[in-house]
Amino acid sequence: MAGRPPKFNSAKEMQRLIDKYFRDCKGKVLKDKQGKVMMDKWGAPIVIECRPPTVTGLALALGFNSRQSLLNYQGKKEFMDTITRAKSRVECYTEERLFDKEGAAGAKFSLRNNFKNWQDRPEEEDETAGVVVIREIKKT
Repeated sequence: MAGRPPKFNSAKEMQRLIDKYFRDCKGKVLKDKQGKVMMDKWGAPIVIECRPPTVTGLALALGFNSRQSLLNYQGKKEFMDTITRAKSRVECYTEERLFDKEGAAGAKFSLRNNFKNWQDRPEEEDETAGVVVIREIKKT
C-alpha cells in the first residue's frame, strides 16, 4: 500500500508559495481610477486586505489542512529549513507587535503558545521565603 503523494516536490516550489503568502499578507495599496495611490488624512497610503501572518494562515496557503500538518512536514529534511525560516518570519512579525499598544497582548499569547522559548519566566523565589527565624526559645 503506497502512502499519499508528497504535497511538494521541492523546497523551491514550496518557497514560491511561502513568498506569495507573505506578499498577500501585506495587502494592496488602494488606487484611484487614474492609478494614483490614495492617501488617508495623515498622508499615508491606504492599504486594504492586509492581515497578520500566522503559522495557521501559512499552512492553509500552502494547501495543508491544519497547522499541525505543516509542522509535521517540517520534519522532512528537504523542507525543514524552508518551513523553519517561514515560521521565523511569522515569529518576527509577532515579536514586533510587542512594541505597539494594540498588539502586545495578542503577540505575547501567540509567542508563548506557538514558538519555543517564549514562556514567561517564573519569578525567582527568595531562598529565605517561608523561613521563620526563632531567636529565642522560651521554656514553658
